[in-house]
Amino acid sequence: MTEHGSVKMAEEEQNASAEKLKEKANNYFKDKDYENAIKYYTEALELNPSNAVYYSNRSLAYLRTECYGYALVDATKALELDKNYIKGYYRRATSNMALGKFKAALKDYETVVRVRPNDKDAKMKYQECNKIVKQKAFERAIASDELKRSVVDSLDIENMTIEDDYAGPKLEDGKVTLKFMKDLMAWFKDQKKLHRKCAYQILVQVKEVLSKLPSLVEITLKETEKITICGDTHGQYYDLLNIFDLNGLPSVTNPYLFNGDFVDRGSFSVEVILTLFGFKLLYPEHFHLLRGNHETDNMNQMYGFEGEVKAKYTAQMFQLFSEVFQWLPLAQSINNKVLVMHGGLFSEDGVTLDDIRKIDRNRQPPDSGPMCDLLWSDPQPQDGRSVSKRGVSCQFGPDVTERFLDQNKLQYIVRSHEVKAEGYEVTHSGKCITVFSAPNYCDQMGNKGAYIHLRGSDLKPEFHQFNAVPHPNVKPMAYANSLMQMGMM
Repeated sequence: MTEHGSVKMAEEEQNASAEKLKEKANNYFKDKDYENAIKYYTEALELNPSNAVYYSNRSLAYLRTECYGYALVDATKALELDKNYIKGYYRRATSNMALGKFKAALKDYETVVRVRPNDKDAKMKYQECNKIVKQKAFERAIASDELKRSVVDSLDIENMTIEDDYAGPKLEDGKVTLKFMKDLMAWFKDQKKLHRKCAYQILVQVKEVLSKLPSLVEITLKETEKITICGDTHGQYYDLLNIFDLNGLPSVTNPYLFNGDFVDRGSFSVEVILTLFGFKLLYPEHFHLLRGNHETDNMNQMYGFEGEVKAKYTAQMFQLFSEVFQWLPLAQSINNKVLVMHGGLFSEDGVTLDDIRKIDRNRQPPDSGPMCDLLWSDPQPQDGRSVSKRGVSCQFGPDVTERFLDQNKLQYIVRSHEVKAEGYEVTHSGKCITVFSAPNYCDQMGNKGAYIHLRGSDLKPEFHQFNAVPHPNVKPMAYANSLMQMGMM
């Protein structure tokens, strides 16, 4: 047999092995085990790195695990290998949409529509994306009129009437009380809607409270006191109620800190956020809320909150939510020893607590810098920093955490932002803790939820896990932008 023949044979064997790995990955993907799917697509690519389909398939698995940065890289690679590979354009467009890069997405949807003029799904996605690009341009044009009035100025809440047939909870003399909160939770549990007048009252009042807070909130727990820290809740209202069942209602003696991402994905985001805002008004000093990357316009437009508010109330109310979200603090320190933020640490060394205090947070987050990092970054096991799997901010290693804690005389950080199978994860030698409180995230991840107790006496984290509870038959992402309804070929 010639040398050429044996090389060719070895190559064919390798390609056949790669195909088997791809099939294995496809089966994991069908079972929604995306981590294993990614693993076997990666092994297939090691054997046959010039196969566009493998990259495209892995790109979709990355999309499902919200690693939009990696998904974008893979889709681009697939197109470098085969510029006629239509699924590659689809994947790249979806990755860009997820990152709020609408113009780049539009270009790829254009390509798909040109090649497949009769593809209804592609046409719909192109039109939807085009609409968003135009809307963004329009918003930019008005925003340059700097003196943007607050929605609050155009509301006449006093003269909103509550109809006689409304039997739900009402604020007492315009104030949130414990009775109101209990009635509200029961009302929401029955899938009923709070009267818009009451919703507006809560939003206007909570904006006032939040706008007086610093970007870095600092609290002190006495020896005998404890606080409960919860991670992402993502519109999973019935799981939020379960946290209060398991751990007690918020009160002066049972304080809570909710670490961002209250809305989007889960289809009961309005109920979650109005309940949390209600407790903020009831116990302003003992109930704490921090901003997540989903308390932003771009995310709300894609992942359901904007659609949900418009379906249950009005576009004007969404504008007010957007204003309120801009005032959510970005980080919280406990006894000057523990720092809590939604995402994580910074793209460069040397950031101090003072720098966090100075952040002007009343805006949509920029694409880079400390405010962006606090909302978006993720830890990684290896030292140093690397490009973010999400396509925004960075990933930071144990050495980065160590240096930051040393410089700021802190013991450890607590962050959320990532689904964890056990509901929490301790990394970086105990110095970086992740907590995530949306169990069986999106009705499909099968993860536990968790919350943390911290006591003033030793600040040692105590983890409490819980499982998902049933919810009414409204699917996650029910209000999401049609582009994110994952019909992605």
